[in-house]
Amino acid sequence: MTPGPDTTAPVARPRVEGDREQEILDATLDVLSDVGYDRLTMDAVASAARASKATLYRRWSSKASLVIDALLSQKAPTELPDTGTLRGDLLGTFCGMGGLTDQRQIRVLASVITAIARDEDFASAFRRDFIGPKVALTTTIFERARDRGEVRADLDLDLIAQALPGIVLHRRFLLGELPDVAFITTVIDQIILPAAVVGQTAHTDPTTGPTNQEDLT
Repeated sequence: MTPGPDTTAPVARPRVEGDREQEILDATLDVLSDVGYDRLTMDAVASAARASKATLYRRWSSKASLVIDALLSQKAPTELPDTGTLRGDLLGTFCGMGGLTDQRQIRVLASVITAIARDEDFASAFRRDFIGPKVALTTTIFERARDRGEVRADLDLDLIAQALPGIVLHRRFLLGELPDVAFITTVIDQIILPAAVVGQTAHTDPTTGPTNQEDLT
């Protein structure tokens, strides 16, 4: 008698990918924005995404890896703006989608602040995979400006690249004031450019320049 098929073998389940993966990542960001990293659970994400917890664990081994992928999935410009000036490149980068005026981005950053201090694995991945590329892009803006002869040759690029986001995020998270285009323009004109650009002094009227997103295009 010929034996029947082995029905005890495990059934291979498809990997989560494509649109379904993005739906889960979007749900993760929604939960993250609502409750923060500490209170986010795989169960909560599964419920928001209408998926099983097993489905999530087939793709992500931990909450930290899921959140990092969700953060990286946020839409952002694929290329740096190239306006020909340091001022224009900084405005285009920090005042666009995924920049410092993107309120969803700011809310998500706020939701992971406590996790950075408490979860070393998450903090390491967050700095490496999320913050690291952003710092690298900003450094590239200053490198291009240096190559054009626009900024001082002795400028510490690593230091100056952190100045604008540092000032803006300090104002948001410690002083509780939401950043907008006008404030970022003021920081660029009164602090960044005078410190970096050859022969540059602070603008006498910090309100000049773009005042809304349409002005940046």
